[in-house]
Amino acid sequence: MKLRWDKFIWSVRLAKTRSIATELLAKGKIKINGENCKPAKEVKIGDVINVHKNSAVFSFKVLNFLDKRVGAPLVVEYIKDITPIEEIEKYKNYQAAQRVYRETDGKPTKKDRRALDEFLEDWE
Repeated sequence: MKLRWDKFIWSVRLAKTRSIATELLAKGKIKINGENCKPAKEVKIGDVINVHKNSAVFSFKVLNFLDKRVGAPLVVEYIKDITPIEEIEKYKNYQAAQRVYRETDGKPTKKDRRALDEFLEDWE
């Protein structure tokens, strides 16, 4: 069975649409066996998919082929998550930082500004 990478990535829900999967492959955000790959290249069992998401790199191993998009519970039959724990922690830290940033308007309050100025005066 021949299967394109863009279709496989879409089918196992690593990308929301097939065109997004093609775009991610073209931009190098998704690498196959550590190398850039064209969307039309053929999928092989045992290949490793590296997905670059913000500062973390998630890794998956191809276990089986599929011919159509599957539901989320069935994805584990086709890919295996082999992401190191350090990368998962890195992504969780990024999400926590974004959550804190979004709670404010991104600009320090007057109190924050004074505390920052006071801290920086000690450095001079």
